[in-house]
Amino acid sequence: MSGKERVIRNYNPPSAVDLVIEVYDKDVFKGIVLIERGNPPFKGRKALPGGFQEMSESLEETAVREGKEETGLDIVLLHQLMVYSRPGRDPRGPVNSVGYVCRAEGMPVGGDDAASAKVCSWDEIPQKLAFDHAIRIKEYFRWAENSRHENIFEQR
Repeated sequence: MSGKERVIRNYNPPSAVDLVIEVYDKDVFKGIVLIERGNPPFKGRKALPGGFQEMSESLEETAVREGKEETGLDIVLLHQLMVYSRPGRDPRGPVNSVGYVCRAEGMPVGGDDAASAKVCSWDEIPQKLAFDHAIRIKEYFRWAENSRHENIFEQR
């Protein structure tokens, strides 16, 4: 059996993205976008926008598509955060998720599998979020404290 056949025959965890979308109004930071999940798992709970990579996409393309589908916003990718792959982070099974910090202007509107979307200031972010998104937001806070908010994707 060739290596290619082994990859096709074996189960490989899907890839997904988690988006920390910073919303600005004329260069004034308003908060980050949280959605209300419209489907299980965690239906009704707040979460970061995001979703699964399609076969024809790069992860960056997945991030832009999912951002638009779930919030109606046109996002600009600023920075890639860590990859989360801990078994059990998603009750549906193993998922490798890449985090992105994004920037957008405007007001989000829930779409696709997001029942709603809202810009939340720091004090409006609930402690209990879907999946491991509270950890992702803490990671974002650490990044934001030390960042110059340059768009690393323009350099590619």
